Amino acid sequence: MNPNQAKHHRALELDKVLARLAEFAACADAKQLALDLQPETNLALAQALLNQTRDAHMLLARFGGPSFGGLKNVDNALARANAGSVLSMKLLLDIAEVLRVIRSLTQWRSSNAGVETVLDILFQTLEPNKFLENAITTAIISEEEMADNASPALYDIRRKIRVQESRVREQLEKITHSQKYAKFLQESIITQRGGRYVVPVKNEFRAEVPGLIHDSSASGATVFIEPMAVVEANNEVNVLKAKERDEIERILAELSVQAGAFHESIKASYECAVELSLVFAKANFAYSLKATLPALNDKGDILLRGARHPLIDPKKAVPIDIHLGAEFDTLVITGPNTGGKTVSIKTVGLLSLMAMCGLMLPVNDRSRVSVFDAVFADIGDEQSIEQSLSTFSSHMVNIVEILKHADENSLVLVDELGAGTDPVEGAALATAILETLHFQGTKVAATTHYAELKAYALETPRVENACCEFDVATLRPTYKLLIGVPGRSNALAISARLGMDSAVIETAKGFIQNDNRRFEDVVDKLEHSRKRMEDEFDRAAGLAREAEAAKEEAAKLREEMRSLREKESEAAKAQAAKLMEQAKRESYRLLQELEDIRKEKSNTKDANELARRARAAVKRGVSALDAADPALLEQEIDENYTLPRALVPGDTVMIAGLGTKATVLSPCDRNNMVEVQAGAAKTRVKLGNLRLIEKPGQNKPAPSPRKSGGVESRAAMSSETRVDLRGMTVDDCLLTLDRCIDSALRTGLHEFVIVHGKGTGALRAAVQQYLRKCPYVKSHRLGTFGEGEDGVSIVELK
Repeated sequence: MNPNQAKHHRALELDKVLARLAEFAACADAKQLALDLQPETNLALAQALLNQTRDAHMLLARFGGPSFGGLKNVDNALARANAGSVLSMKLLLDIAEVLRVIRSLTQWRSSNAGVETVLDILFQTLEPNKFLENAITTAIISEEEMADNASPALYDIRRKIRVQESRVREQLEKITHSQKYAKFLQESIITQRGGRYVVPVKNEFRAEVPGLIHDSSASGATVFIEPMAVVEANNEVNVLKAKERDEIERILAELSVQAGAFHESIKASYECAVELSLVFAKANFAYSLKATLPALNDKGDILLRGARHPLIDPKKAVPIDIHLGAEFDTLVITGPNTGGKTVSIKTVGLLSLMAMCGLMLPVNDRSRVSVFDAVFADIGDEQSIEQSLSTFSSHMVNIVEILKHADENSLVLVDELGAGTDPVEGAALATAILETLHFQGTKVAATTHYAELKAYALETPRVENACCEFDVATLRPTYKLLIGVPGRSNALAISARLGMDSAVIETAKGFIQNDNRRFEDVVDKLEHSRKRMEDEFDRAAGLAREAEAAKEEAAKLREEMRSLREKESEAAKAQAAKLMEQAKRESYRLLQELEDIRKEKSNTKDANELARRARAAVKRGVSALDAADPALLEQEIDENYTLPRALVPGDTVMIAGLGTKATVLSPCDRNNMVEVQAGAAKTRVKLGNLRLIEKPGQNKPAPSPRKSGGVESRAAMSSETRVDLRGMTVDDCLLTLDRCIDSALRTGLHEFVIVHGKGTGALRAAVQQYLRKCPYVKSHRLGTFGEGEDGVSIVELK
């Protein structure tokens, strides 16, 4: 990047934003990448960076972020291993940790693989190496310790060392606990010197304990002697430890060779992991700013809605709306000092650079920014943290450089243009500079105090005025940017507010040229009109919000009523179905009892006749229940219902509250009672409880599918080849089975399947016993593989 561009970026404080971004990076290399970020001047590449941040932002919201902890640069260690060097335990553990992070990243992405993102190419580049990772972590326990099971040879050597050391200690313990040597020892302990086991002996008795002296205390009162009895054993321990070191070195060399073999793949995976760390750092930074995704273009079109400077405390930052490049190319901002002019142009430049770096912006939705070839800034010291006081000359040096390099693809931001010199010459020079940049097609935002620049903006096409609002009543700026309104001079108003004598104020007004006075009067009228229109707009917006809230509340209540009505309807249907099922079961239970009575009193003609008549009555009742229209059960009772005409015999009606169909037998009597027949039962019902359900003019009841003798015709019968008894009691099961056999015999069905399930076997046993005794069953058997096995029975009728 051009060093001059770096200077302009620092003036806009991009470096401070990147430093805050680096705080969200998880590893040193990712932090450095964040600090080294450069704005991308190509639209496609800048959009690609933004798309990466967008998808990482989405993944964070839906699945949380992946862990990058433990990621460190191991390129140097891998290069050494590839060149044949033996790596230390620490370096090998670092490589294993990097492999663990790479593996965890791929596992994290696999766990949410249902969502496609532009980051998938980076995740797919990661190459986990579980083989090498396990080889290192299994062999090495810590930076200083190798595991016993790193190799069979190491395990055997260490076992021998433990055995030999145990023997040495046993020999020395005999000496320390011996009465013979007790008076010679300084203490009855065993210690080590130079890797050999020794005992502490008083200096005056060192001749009494034969052995090798390895050390003495600082005072000289104690010498550490290796008794001759353990010299050979200690020698053996040292030999074994030398073998142990050789074996550890061999294992490290073997692991180093394996790591060097995967040098390129680990390096490539690490670089992708670092890039992913940076992308997710951008996403986390976006969350901290409550940022959104802007639309990018390369036409110089900027529209920032509710923009906030990212380095200002969010609790103190005042959002601004600012646009440039669509309706006008140059924006002249006026207003009092500390009113927010400089922050406004800094926000435009800084947010443009951030978007070009792939960062989401602290703006409201539907904002857009442009990608520029260059962003130039000449910012004064008043609001800058970086720069010291600037003279007119130093400002002009910057302006000269900007005029040389700026073109139609540049953004120029100038603070206090033309300040620091004679007002007349400064205003003329500032106007000429704006004119030059304007003719070059450069996008410009400049702050000024010169009234001449306000007039220039009013008279020149595609140049617009803007101002930072100032409340004269409170003598405080509101930091609100108003585009299309030139800023008015507040010097006299502020002075009067502070108590200056009115005569002095009037004298000052007399020195103001008439043209300037008229211009300020026009600006004053514009300001009053603007405030009045804003008040009306706020009032209209408030009314619109109230209306929208009332509309949403009404829709919510309507939805709640609909939901409640559906729930009540479903509950009513469920209750009606339950009552119908209970009635049918009770009826069939009664049939079974009557059948039992008939069998017990088979020689009694009256009992048979009673059973036959009762059976016919119950079956007619059950058929009436089956024929009930479920839709009728859903109808609510309407207290204001009126019959469309007088009822006549043969009309079909519904008894309100019962959901039962009935046929009118006689017209209404003097007491408003109507005789109806529901199934086999005849009753009298109040006229107000009847609802006519047939079409007008259809007075005759529909022909019954039953014959006069009460027996269902073969055409009206239905039969099933499969009956499911699961969940029934034994009594209900046998009743249902009897009904199915009866229906099958009358419809000519010779074989059907009974599903009784396996369970405890109670239903199966009851069904099998019933089938063995039933005279209508020719044969029966349990199902085979593919038919349901012991859970079903296959029945063949005679």
